[in-house]
Amino acid sequence: MKTRILSIAVLMAGIVLGTSCTKDARQTGNGALSLRIEADGATKAAMSQDELLAAANVKIYKADFSGKVREYTYSQMPASIYLPADSYRVDVAAGEIAKAAPAPASWEQKSYKGSADVTIVASQNSNVTVAARICNTVTRFSFDASIAEMFNPGYSCTVGLSETDAAQQLVYTADKSGTDGYFIADGFEPSLYWSFSGTLAKDGSSFTKSGEIPAVESGKRYAMSLRYSEKDGLLAVEVEVDDSTNDIYDDIIFIPVATGIASTAKYEIWAGHFTAHADVDEKEYDSSKVYFEWAPADSDSWTRVSATRDAEGAYSGLINGLTGSTEYKYRLVVTSLADGSEEIIEASSTITTDAALQAPNSSFETTSNTESKNYSSFFDPASLYPELQKMWWDSGNKGSTAVGASGVICYPVTDDVMHGTTAVCLQSRYVVIKFAAGNLFSGHFGSLVGTSGGTVFFGRPFTARPTAMRLWMKYSSGKINRITNNAPAEVKEGDYDKASLRIAIGTWDYKKYGGDADSPVLVNTTDTKTFVDYNTDESTIAVGELFVEADASNSTDEWRQVTIPLTYKDLNKYPTHIIISFAASMYGDYFTGYDNSRLWLDGIELLYE
Repeated sequence: MKTRILSIAVLMAGIVLGTSCTKDARQTGNGALSLRIEADGATKAAMSQDELLAAANVKIYKADFSGKVREYTYSQMPASIYLPADSYRVDVAAGEIAKAAPAPASWEQKSYKGSADVTIVASQNSNVTVAARICNTVTRFSFDASIAEMFNPGYSCTVGLSETDAAQQLVYTADKSGTDGYFIADGFEPSLYWSFSGTLAKDGSSFTKSGEIPAVESGKRYAMSLRYSEKDGLLAVEVEVDDSTNDIYDDIIFIPVATGIASTAKYEIWAGHFTAHADVDEKEYDSSKVYFEWAPADSDSWTRVSATRDAEGAYSGLINGLTGSTEYKYRLVVTSLADGSEEIIEASSTITTDAALQAPNSSFETTSNTESKNYSSFFDPASLYPELQKMWWDSGNKGSTAVGASGVICYPVTDDVMHGTTAVCLQSRYVVIKFAAGNLFSGHFGSLVGTSGGTVFFGRPFTARPTAMRLWMKYSSGKINRITNNAPAEVKEGDYDKASLRIAIGTWDYKKYGGDADSPVLVNTTDTKTFVDYNTDESTIAVGELFVEADASNSTDEWRQVTIPLTYKDLNKYPTHIIISFAASMYGDYFTGYDNSRLWLDGIELLYE
């Protein structure tokens, strides 16, 4: 396959562009950077070579991910750019994706992306080349001769990034057979959805079938051939992915009148359950007696689940009670309309459940004074276990103890525990001139912002999909006696303080949320615009929250086990990070609460049901 390359030549440092400019660059430690872009093979039907170059977007970032330093449209870019001597990354986007409103699906318009690192050294020449290659997900659907033989004219196959949005779809008709289509696919493991429809020539009946190609990749071509054949006395349509131009391979086989297991999408397989699908010929089998049976792959002890009729001939069943990272087999059981006998259809299919990941040090047994003698941290570089050697949990201790150990707001306890030998207590305090809520979270504390607040980086890398968080907790608080002007309007001095327990999973991009690659969400407690509402946030996949109040009539100063369900806003996506945060005073971000609210935690467990 021919690869189309957009080539960018970058020349840096010490380029003599005139006496005054060179002198300025050397005196300030700057280097000069100039870009030249060359594009290969833009097609006539798509953007011309000149258009491609003129509209190309060039962005220059600091190599340490601390921010973007320059951005240009190539046609408006100066001949020379002066930058401080440092390491940088140059990103280029060209073609359709560089437009203000790019079309997500196109027959002609291609998109290109590329990136390269470069170091500018004062008074020296350097160079770098950015190869910007096609970044589309490419499709090539073709119809076998059997399709034209068996179907009346007018058959088609719709392919797209969405099952319903026409703007994200292309329609393959007979005259488009074998043509490349270009999609701008983004998000985590996007899918391509296809749907074939036609009229059978033999009897004029309508025929439709659809499917999914999960986790498609940019820069790959998915070449598929549709054919109609007779198989074991039954009519069958087969779709095969041709992997001759890429390393992705899939087989999708559909049988319009046959009875058997149908495919399960990747996102339907969780750590503790999955959804099984089947096609059933209702002229032959009883629609009220359709079952799935499942068992561990190495067992013949089958468990039966009744199937649900989703549509005519289409059935599904929720198979739960499973264990993460385990292979299971399952099969279809139907009941004959003719004599009432049960039949097991075909050999069993197999799936492997997702991993059931846990938060490290979830019972807080591992502690050290690695960071400070004034407070304990919940990791230990000397631990024998790699997952305990680096920080996963952090608190605001670094900020609250700046004036001494008396400001500790998160500490281990050993005299009152529910799991193992250690628990953790979060204690709100008034530290010198500021209220500090007891807190603990996945991520890391940033720095103090004068005497007004601090920065916090929330989140840790995480790719599993739990259904709930269970833990032991108890809470002791009083009436709010510290309140600021920017506290929410419904909060008043004299109200009882509340504890906050929260979990969220999502796909937060640190470039958008201001954090870093490990902890992408940055909150500055002096700036409420940085606060994130995970219930409405677009990058949050699922969220669970519990608010606990301990007032005079409702004491919770005893250990109790609570379960916080995760509510999923999108069942088809996989997360990149997890945020778990606890606070003894839920309005602590607003420096509002009760001086001695205390929240004890132990035995945190992520559930996968």
